[in-house]
Amino acid sequence: MAENVRVRFAPSPTGYLHVGGARTALFNWLFARHHGGTFVLRIEDTDKARNTPEAMQAIFDGMRWLGLDWDEGPQKGGDCGPYFQSEREDVYLRYFEKLRAAGHVYDDGGAWRFKFARKKIIMDDLVCGRVEVDMADAATHPDMTIRRPDGGWIFHFVNVVDDIEMRITHVIRGDDHLSNTPKHLQLFEALGATPPRYGHIPLILNPDGSKMSKRDTGSAVGWYEENGFLPAAVVNFLCLLGWNPKTTQEIMSKEEVVTLFDIANINRKAAVFDIAKCEWMNQQYLMRLTPEQLAEKCEPFLVRAGIMFGTRDALVPVAALFRERMKHLTEAPASMAYFFTEDFEFDAEAVEKALRKPGALDRLRALREAYAACDWTATALEAALKSCATAAGVKAGEFVHPARVAATGRAVGASLYHTLEVLGRERVLGRFERAMKQFG
Repeated sequence: MAENVRVRFAPSPTGYLHVGGARTALFNWLFARHHGGTFVLRIEDTDKARNTPEAMQAIFDGMRWLGLDWDEGPQKGGDCGPYFQSEREDVYLRYFEKLRAAGHVYDDGGAWRFKFARKKIIMDDLVCGRVEVDMADAATHPDMTIRRPDGGWIFHFVNVVDDIEMRITHVIRGDDHLSNTPKHLQLFEALGATPPRYGHIPLILNPDGSKMSKRDTGSAVGWYEENGFLPAAVVNFLCLLGWNPKTTQEIMSKEEVVTLFDIANINRKAAVFDIAKCEWMNQQYLMRLTPEQLAEKCEPFLVRAGIMFGTRDALVPVAALFRERMKHLTEAPASMAYFFTEDFEFDAEAVEKALRKPGALDRLRALREAYAACDWTATALEAALKSCATAAGVKAGEFVHPARVAATGRAVGASLYHTLEVLGRERVLGRFERAMKQFG
C-alpha cells in the first residue's frame, strides 16, 4: 500500500467506552501500525447536551489501558487539529459556504438540506465488497439535513469535512454506518474531494443474537480493568471478534497481530461475544506471567481490599502458587488473604467435613509432630504426610483435608505442600495448634 495510510477513531463522549467502539479503535490502530501509517483520535463532541467530562476521560483512560496510543489527537497535538469538533466551527462554516455557493444546499424552514444527486452510488467496500445503492427516489432517500435551525451541525456533514481536513485515507467503522456511506460519498463529490476507502466491520452480538446493550456484562471497557483482566488478554480477545488471522493460533501478542493484520480477513457476518472465552484467554495470559509480574498485577487489588502484605518480595512466592489457577486478578484478595494474617475465618462447611470428622484432630496432631521434625520443603512435607497416613492405615486424604483447613480455613486452594512451604514451619504448626484447640 503505497499511500500514507491515515485512519481515525472518532467517538462521541456521551457515555463509557463501549467494547464495540474499542474494537473499532483497535482495528483502526492495527491497520495503521501494519501499514506504518497514522492513527488519529478525533472527539465528536458537537452534542453539547449529552457530552460529559467523565465520558471524555473514560475514552482516554480506556484506550490507554488497552495500549492503543494515538499519533494525533487530544493531549497529543498534530498538524490537522483541533481534534475536538466543538473547536472546529470556522472549518465547518467555510465548507458550508462552499456548498451553498455551488448550489448544493437549500434552506428548509431554517434548517439547511443537502441536495442529493438522483443516481446510483457504487461502493467498493474493503469488507463488504461491491455495494450498490440507488438514490434516484427522493421518497426513500430524502435530501439530508446538514445544519439545524439553531445552527448546530449534523453528524454526516462534519464527519466528512473532518475526514477531508485530516486527510483520512481509510475509514474502518461498524456496519451500522453502511447506509450512511452513500450520503457521505455524495458530500465528498460535491466538495470536490477524493473520498477515503471504506471498510464496514460486523457488529458484536450477544450469544442469543441480540445487540450488546449497556446492561450486558463486558459491554464497557472499564469493566475489564475493574474485574481483573489484563489489557493484553482483552486486546487479543477483541482482535478475534470478527477478524481471522488464517492460523490456528489464538494467543497472540499485539505485535504478532500487527504483523498478521489484513483487513481482507475481517469476517462479513456478525461477531458473537463470549465472556467465557475472554475469561479463558485472560487465564492463559495470567499463566504466562512470571511470579514477579503477577505479584505486581495483584498488588493494587490487595491494597484495595485492605490486605497488608508487606513488601512485594513477600507477595512473589504467594503469587507463584496461584499463577495457574487465577482467571481474574480480583480473585487475589480472597485467594491470598490467609497468607498475610493469622486472623482468618474458617469455612463452616469445610470444618464440619474435615476437622469434626471422627479421628481428624488426632491425625492433625500426629501430622504436627511429624512436621515439627522434618525438612521444610514441599517434597519433604508431602513425604511426611504420606508416611503418617501409611502408619495410620488410611488414605492420604484423611490427613490432607484436616491439614488444609487448619492451615488456610478452607477446603480448596493451591497445592497444599507448596502452600505450607510458603507459610513456614512456625506459622503452620501454630495454625494446627489453634485448630485443635478451637475445634477439639
